[in-house]
Amino acid sequence: MMRFLRLPKFSRRILIFLAIMGPGIITACADNDAGGITTYSVAGASFGYEMLWGLFLITIALAVVQEMCARMGAVTGKGLSDLIRENFGVRWTMFAMGILLIANLFTIIADFAGIAASGEIFGISRFFFIPLMAGVIWFTVLRGSYKIVERVFLGFCLAQFAYIFSGFMAKPDWSLALRHTFVPTFRMDAHFILIFIGVIGTTITPWMQFYIQSSIRDKGITVKQYKYERLEVLFGAFLTDFVSFFIIVASAATLFKYGIHIETARDAAVALGPLAGGFAETLFALGLFGASTLTASIVTLSSSYAICEAFGWESGINKNFREAPIFYGLFTFLILIGAGVVLWPKLSLIVVMLLSQEVNGILLPFILIFMLILINNRRIMGKEVNSTFYNVIAGLVVAALIVLTLILVVTSLFPA
Repeated sequence: MMRFLRLPKFSRRILIFLAIMGPGIITACADNDAGGITTYSVAGASFGYEMLWGLFLITIALAVVQEMCARMGAVTGKGLSDLIRENFGVRWTMFAMGILLIANLFTIIADFAGIAASGEIFGISRFFFIPLMAGVIWFTVLRGSYKIVERVFLGFCLAQFAYIFSGFMAKPDWSLALRHTFVPTFRMDAHFILIFIGVIGTTITPWMQFYIQSSIRDKGITVKQYKYERLEVLFGAFLTDFVSFFIIVASAATLFKYGIHIETARDAAVALGPLAGGFAETLFALGLFGASTLTASIVTLSSSYAICEAFGWESGINKNFREAPIFYGLFTFLILIGAGVVLWPKLSLIVVMLLSQEVNGILLPFILIFMLILINNRRIMGKEVNSTFYNVIAGLVVAALIVLTLILVVTSLFPA
């Protein structure tokens, strides 16, 4: 302790940041899951660079939404489900958990589909690879402490840098990409709107809010350390969408340029081979594997955390199976469902992947409304309630998703 106090102030801050690092970066990186990679790839292949401006604005929204949940976790020492139950009652808690489970089940299945797709690129059968990875995920969480599991998750985060390299290898038109990053382009057709909702739905998801708050509680981060955690949350939001930017750019520079239609992230990886080199295909596949494995683990944990917190059952990675049987039972059940559905031969993986993101986007406003009410309650948050800026950003996200969903319904029913 005395040695720590003798260190220069800047060095102490770096060590504190490294000590608390984990929840923000892991949650944000897990956001680029199989469904997300597929959605970004389809966005780039279908519309070139046109959706990059949306990604730029969504990054700001993601940072604000994640910071809100992280702040609630640090101030209250409770998960989001706990706070919903305590402040809204059992009926609203059941409603929130229903929304979360619907969205998360699609996401978990999509992530196991991503694991299967990445294995197939390397010639590994899904009927071998899926049971193997399901077992690895289950064993890692069941037998590891929070610290060990967090390190494993951080390791999987590194796999996403593969997309940055593949983006450069695609040799995009940087001037066009930068112009579309800051100049909005919008089309009033159902396909564009559906993909746009998917991009929002895969960037800001219901499960992320429950997971980051629970992981901050599990790690024991308090208000005193929160200024460092806040930096990590904001950095994580930037990092995940920096990677997303390169996924869209790589697809736009190759698939859109040559008019290649894709349905899955696997299609995107395979198509990159002849267009940008075999190494680009390998990088894309490795990124898909790392992202899918990370998110399959995180989303199953998020679901278990949320449901156990909602009904007052014991939860947490630092507890063993005897101490938290329902927590680990739910975790095991969701892994079996996710892995089992993907092994069904007739399942269309692309439908599951894209649908998972669209369901997330449509259901997200409900969770954000709960969050906004809670974080503006001075009885809960004290002086740490939202600023006007945060309320405006979060309110705009809710309003935009509702408007886009209504436009989607209208354009689907009455196509031009």
